[in-house]
Amino acid sequence: MEKKFGLIGSTVSHSFSKSYFDEKFFREGLRDYHYDLYALSSVDELKKLLEENPELCGLNVTIPYKEKVIKFLSDIDTAAKKIGAVNVIKIQNGKLKGFNTDSDAFYETVEKWFPHIENARALVLGTGGSSKAVQQALKKLSIPFDTVSREKEKGTFTYEDLEKNKNIISNANLIINTTPLGMSPDTNNFPPIDYDLITPQHFVYDLIYNPARTLFIQKADMRGATVKNGLEMLQIQAEKAWAIWNN
Repeated sequence: MEKKFGLIGSTVSHSFSKSYFDEKFFREGLRDYHYDLYALSSVDELKKLLEENPELCGLNVTIPYKEKVIKFLSDIDTAAKKIGAVNVIKIQNGKLKGFNTDSDAFYETVEKWFPHIENARALVLGTGGSSKAVQQALKKLSIPFDTVSREKEKGTFTYEDLEKNKNIISNANLIINTTPLGMSPDTNNFPPIDYDLITPQHFVYDLIYNPARTLFIQKADMRGATVKNGLEMLQIQAEKAWAIWNN
């Protein structure tokens, strides 16, 4: 029996999810399993997508629908509800249940990669669905953090505040980009921070994995920071999504 899975987002062509799952299905001999990319210009198109693809069993959710998709769910996992963002949907008997695997995947990668520095502090660029998952993981890791948003009321700081107060970046050992700035195809973009404040003492994590080296990562790397992209996180969250769909 054919089973379909896929990724929804506004831009999905950058995603490695399709090749990841295509290889997985081939390796495991799951010939009737398919993974597709669904670019939706509005989250409201989800209803039509489900009607036209009754064999859909699960979806991954990417920018900018991780929060907006919640209104379509019949049920939401406790952890996802607490985070306020969903990146995995299980479809069963016409019912949609939302989960968040981003937070645990981020937690696992940071725990291995970021050293236990006394009085460590994180700076999270962005306040959307991915940021919420990261914030939850940082709480679990007992790493205090501030958030940065373009809009004053959404984050601890705005990018203008970072310009005025150089200590914000200097005092953060860990800087995480949760925004889509620099993601394929817009690879010439990067978060507007003062990169000259980044030192070899900084750890810089970009949730983006395509391209593997965003300008954000390149600029931090040039200044001696320890850098990491989001590929490992994607792989861990994909396996967690697979476990949810098959549970």
